[in-house]
Amino acid sequence: MKILKSFIFVLFILPLFLSCNAQSAENKDQHAAIKPEEINVYYFHFTRRCATCNAVEDKTKEILNELYPAQIENKNIVFMSINLEDENSKEIAKILGVSGQALIFSKGDQKVDLTTVGFMNARSNPDKLKEKIKETVDGLLI
Repeated sequence: MKILKSFIFVLFILPLFLSCNAQSAENKDQHAAIKPEEINVYYFHFTRRCATCNAVEDKTKEILNELYPAQIENKNIVFMSINLEDENSKEIAKILGVSGQALIFSKGDQKVDLTTVGFMNARSNPDKLKEKIKETVDGLLI
């Protein structure tokens, strides 16, 4: 019986602790007000993140800085990393309809959700993520 309990623990419970929320990270996020004239890129996350979660944030910032340095410099494109466990983030998450990890691009009332593309490609196929980010931002710049 003891072996069965151990097996059940390892098979079902342990993976919960090794999931996306298994690594800690400090929250040094800065929150800014939504401005309709700029493109806001939001990466919503929890305090504890896995390698893929960190890769989505890192690759998104890297791609934006590579493709749009002038717009980043002029604050026409603003990237924000937002910890959903921070009380200050509740309002923006509610406005954007976010309750979990998400990668959202918005301008005014337009909102594009790249969460699935981000998580599927940040580590394994960053060129595909770059292509989708470019397509999205170029569409919002028009």
